[in-house]
Amino acid sequence: MENSTIIFDTCFKLKLFFTILRSIIYVPAFILAFGWLALQVRVYDKDIGIKFPWETRWPGIVLMIAGGILVLLCVAVFIVRGKGTPAVFDPPREFVATGPYAYVRNPMYIGGFILLAGFGTYHHSVSILILLIVLMFMFHLFVVWLEEPTLSKQFGKSYMDYKKAVRRWIPKRMKYIP
Repeated sequence: MENSTIIFDTCFKLKLFFTILRSIIYVPAFILAFGWLALQVRVYDKDIGIKFPWETRWPGIVLMIAGGILVLLCVAVFIVRGKGTPAVFDPPREFVATGPYAYVRNPMYIGGFILLAGFGTYHHSVSILILLIVLMFMFHLFVVWLEEPTLSKQFGKSYMDYKKAVRRWIPKRMKYIP
């Protein structure tokens, strides 16, 4: 009996370790990819001609920190509760409706949007903020047309109940309790 418990415990720890490792690789890769994309669109700032005041760097830093913290909280919940990563190709194996997900269905996207808004504000870049609006629209379509139907099939009634109780983009004040 003790050997099976030790083996189970070791397997659980190894699975958790590799899930954390994959997340440590995926999350920075996604952030770097979107950061790289954002920096590429800055060339259009000259054509747009809108200048930000120098003081917008500090709000940009605050937004980047707040968005980054929200993203990391979501990643932690996906690892611990969902037993998966935030990557679409390596998603959580279990339904997650705790932490930030108890208030809004897509807090990781929201955290990413806040982070990108801070990045654009920090760099005084209207082009990055326009990119943000385009990405928000594209992610909305992705969520509505692909992600939500997939989650409905994967998690069934528990996801459908969650979907009825928790808003997609605008958090509720009340916490979702399954």
